[in-house]
Amino acid sequence: MTGPDQTPHPDDASVGPRDDRRLDDAELRRIAATHPYPLVFATVSGAHLYGFASPDSDVDLRGAHLLPVADLVGLRSGPETVTATWDEAGLEVDLVTHDARKLCRLLLRPDGYVLEQLLSPLVVATTPEHAELVSYAPRLVTRRHAHHYRGFARGQWARYTADARVKPLLYTLRVLLTGIHLMRSGEVVADLVRLADLVDERPPYVAELLAVKPPGEQAAADDVVPAERLAADVAA
Repeated sequence: MTGPDQTPHPDDASVGPRDDRRLDDAELRRIAATHPYPLVFATVSGAHLYGFASPDSDVDLRGAHLLPVADLVGLRSGPETVTATWDEAGLEVDLVTHDARKLCRLLLRPDGYVLEQLLSPLVVATTPEHAELVSYAPRLVTRRHAHHYRGFARGQWARYTADARVKPLLYTLRVLLTGIHLMRSGEVVADLVRLADLVDERPPYVAELLAVKPPGEQAAADDVVPAERLAADVAA
């Protein structure tokens, strides 16, 4: 699996608390292999993809699976979505995969979230079919994706204004910058660290917010930048 700071963590508990900012490739492949259906692909999404995972962050695995033909054409259909959350030796795993048919339906909608999962550089499992789907991605981007990112940002901003924590603010900025860059370039980039170098409108305090967030989910954003400036920057 490629991506920044993805060196394996030690499994020996004697070395101290587990730091889940570092993803263990072999462990994730083993987890993906337990899926009840053949996988088209599995990738890491969530905070690890967005560039601001905390030491205690769970791992969001997303992907697509293949149902047996009988579950597609019979009187009863198989599960279009498989969802599971569990603790794996101290690592909280959140797994969501869609049947390939459903995934294709979602990709034909202006839904950047699914595109980000398909194009995540943090690949746990892949197939030639995954590569083929990735090749279609540039033709799936439309101006309507701007509505997805704007709506997603509004929801995260509402969460931020309710409690002023850094986490929903980082999500707000990440979503807005991803949408801006996508509309300008057609490229899907979900990593806030990369986006800070790609989008001229990024606020100058992104690095400070990223430095505050990893030690704890409850960090307050107004310790870094005044609320009035945040509101003005987000609106802009």
